[in-house]
Amino acid sequence: MPELPEVETTRRGIEPHLVGKSVREILVHRGDLRQPVPASLAEIEGLKVTRVTRRAKYLIISLVRRHHVIIHLGMSGSLRVVDPATEFRRHDHIALTLSSGKQLRYHDPRRFGIFTHFVCNDPLTHPLFKGLGPEPLLEEFNVEYLHNALQKTTRPVKVAIMDNALVVGVGNIYASEALYHAGIHPTKCAAEISKIMVGRLIESMRDVLEKSIAQGGTTLRDFLRENGEPGYFRQMLFVYDRADQSCRVCEVPIVKIIQAQRASFYCPQCQQL
Repeated sequence: MPELPEVETTRRGIEPHLVGKSVREILVHRGDLRQPVPASLAEIEGLKVTRVTRRAKYLIISLVRRHHVIIHLGMSGSLRVVDPATEFRRHDHIALTLSSGKQLRYHDPRRFGIFTHFVCNDPLTHPLFKGLGPEPLLEEFNVEYLHNALQKTTRPVKVAIMDNALVVGVGNIYASEALYHAGIHPTKCAAEISKIMVGRLIESMRDVLEKSIAQGGTTLRDFLRENGEPGYFRQMLFVYDRADQSCRVCEVPIVKIIQAQRASFYCPQCQQL
C-alpha cells in the first residue's frame, strides 16, 4: 500500500504539471472505486488548478471557485502524467486532460482507492479527514505530544504508531524501520516508552520518511511514481521484508512476527525489550 512517502513523492511529481493549468476534459472509464466517483466531478472541467497538497495519505487538488478533488491511492493506486496519445492500460480508470496538452491518469488494479469531488472553502473539513492525528514531519508532532499519547494506551508501540488517530502516514514499512533505528522492540508496551526514547523514535521516524521521499518512495510491488518509475528506498531497508536475512549492523537474523494482522520485522539484538 502506498504510504506517506509514496503519496508525497506523487504530490511533488504531479504538482508542476497541474498548478496553473486548466482541466479541459474528464474521462471516467470505471467509477466503481472504494467510493463511487461522483457525477459532480464533471464540474471541474474548465477550471484552473491552484495547488496540490497532501493530508495524511490523501492528495488534494484544489481548483478555482472552491472546488477540490480528493484522491486516495488505496492498496495499489498510482498517478501518472502522460501524453494523451499514450495507450490506456487495463486499470487506467480516470484521466484529466490538462490545458498543457498533458493528461493525468489514475491507475488502480484493485479499485480500492478514492477519487472524489468536494466544493467548500477548506477541503480539510471533508469527512475523510475527521479524526486524523498530526503529520509526523511537522512541529506539532513533538516529544510532549507523542509521549502523552503513548501513555494512554497499552498497545504494542508498533501498533500504536500505525494508528492514524495518533499520527498519520506511518504505515507498516516505516513503522518497522523507525523502531529499528530507534532501538525499540515492536512489541514493547507503548505506555512504557520513556521520553528519551520517544524523542529518539520521532527522530528516526522523520529520518526514515524523509530519506524515503528523497528516494521516490518504496516499491515492493504496485507503487510507481508519476513518471512510471519505481521508488528506490527498498534498497535502504534495514528490517522490513528481510526475515531471516542478517541484520546490516550486528548480523543476527531478522525476525518476522504478526501484530494486528500485519507483518512486523525486527532485529532481536539491536531491538531488545
